[in-house]
Amino acid sequence: MPILNKDMSVCISLAARPSNLGTRFHNFLYDELGLNFIYKAFTTDDIEGAVRGIRALGIRGCSVSMPFKEAVIPLVDVIEESAAAIESVNTIVNDGGVLTASNTDYEAIAMLVAEHGIDPGERVLVRGSGGMAKAVVAAFRGAGFGEVTVVARNEAAGAALAAKYGYAWVAEDPAPAFDVIVNVTPLGMHGADAAALAFSPAFVERATTVFDVVAFPAETPLVAAGRAAGKRVISGAEVIALQAARQFERYTGVPLTREQVERASAFSRAE
Repeated sequence: MPILNKDMSVCISLAARPSNLGTRFHNFLYDELGLNFIYKAFTTDDIEGAVRGIRALGIRGCSVSMPFKEAVIPLVDVIEESAAAIESVNTIVNDGGVLTASNTDYEAIAMLVAEHGIDPGERVLVRGSGGMAKAVVAAFRGAGFGEVTVVARNEAAGAALAAKYGYAWVAEDPAPAFDVIVNVTPLGMHGADAAALAFSPAFVERATTVFDVVAFPAETPLVAAGRAAGKRVISGAEVIALQAARQFERYTGVPLTREQVERASAFSRAE
């Protein structure tokens, strides 16, 4: 990393609970590519003041995490389609005082659906109704998928999410008759839910694609079950790496290779 200097571009993140993941990912690549950038994580109890600071101090880019993803919308100047589609922001870029907001979670999911060649005619079941579930469902809608069902116990959130994109909602698991199953809940994440399989073996067996948005661990029980069954698998580690890469490219203007993204992702997770 270059010595701090007056010409260094600064990028930051804003989150309720900052982690070192983005910090390690971005700074690793700044160092590898010899870029005069630095990245630092922050939290705040004054999101309006923080966004004013981005503009006033010439901070180049900002990653936005919960609970600020919707709160920043009225504070920026331009909302790109990726953020408008789900009414949620995770990236702000500052071009000479003009703040442009986007959502690279949405972009990453859309790119992975396309890269893995999932057929829009296939039936999709999405478990979850939170912010990331909105990005997932919106990405499937944007890719032209006609049959998507949201399964969520929270009727208000689940029904509203499904209705927003013209899909169906159910409170309990339907029959295992879906080609694509997507987990967007903490099931399979470290902690109390670490051993939980987000979908029963019958769903895994019936599916052609198993998609788990949980990023930590990368090999969740659902991902492991999908691989063991010989299914097409998309992991949360792929999502988080790709969304961070899209942020990096927006901040620096430097495109990344898949190998660079993989190296930075491995470094960020090795802490």
